[in-house]
Amino acid sequence: MRLELGEGLCIREWEREDAPALAHHADNPAIARWMRDAFPSPYTLGDARRWIGAAIKADPRTSFPIALDGEVIGSIGVLLGTDVYRLTGEVGYWVGEAHQGKGFATRALTAFTAWAFEAYGLERVEATVFAANAASARVLEKAGFTLEGRERRAVVKNGEMDDLLIHARVRAG
Repeated sequence: MRLELGEGLCIREWEREDAPALAHHADNPAIARWMRDAFPSPYTLGDARRWIGAAIKADPRTSFPIALDGEVIGSIGVLLGTDVYRLTGEVGYWVGEAHQGKGFATRALTAFTAWAFEAYGLERVEATVFAANAASARVLEKAGFTLEGRERRAVVKNGEMDDLLIHARVRAG
């Protein structure tokens, strides 16, 4: 899998050599703040190696790096639904702080979502975002996702309650 997004930006398969760059960009409280608690913080080189190892072994592969000029600057992936949710995927993404505000997340999310519909036979791709994370909500909207609802006081992160916003795109047609 490789999606060329222009100007040196791409989504591709993980390589074991990506671990140092992954650890560098992921080891940031400003990134971990908006992630689920399973996302390590601090994020060590060992964490990066474990993540990449698991992603490479996964079948099907559902996690991919966002790379700029060959260096990993973030990650994007989809959690595939099961049972009655088998045609739904939940997308997640992040871009390192030094690369935020440049449109990289929007470009990656737009291309990845289109690819995921076809690659996994999905009818719906959804994403949840903490209501306080306005930047991520804007990324979703720019990538063609529609705000479908708000789950009030649905998440707790670092001891603070927050609402959860649900965005989705459905297959055209």
